[in-house]
Amino acid sequence: MSNTLIIGASPNPMRYAYKAAHMLRAKGHHIINIGIKKGAVAGMAIEKPGVPHQNVDTITLYVGEEIQHLYYDYILQTKPRRVIFNPGTENPELEELLDRNGIASVEACTLVLLSTGQY
Repeated sequence: MSNTLIIGASPNPMRYAYKAAHMLRAKGHHIINIGIKKGAVAGMAIEKPGVPHQNVDTITLYVGEEIQHLYYDYILQTKPRRVIFNPGTENPELEELLDRNGIASVEACTLVLLSTGQY
């Protein structure tokens, strides 16, 4: 299965990023949790954004547009195949930047994509 990097990972079970991490793992995907919170989600530690990971197929965003600019370089250096903009994370500026760099952007819900077999 593919590697998915979750930006905005949270150890809070009420957060959608938490639910997505568990569903991704349940469906056999390897996850990398990136966030500002300490702890772990779905058995994987939450890391601070540092050295970009390699071999990442998908980045799924759970941070709002207002702070996404802090991750622009990190996302581009990670070189994913696609970035999923979950509801509330849509960002035309980042989507254009991704397009210029040959990275697909998808406005969708990771949980729905996984639930319907479209991930």
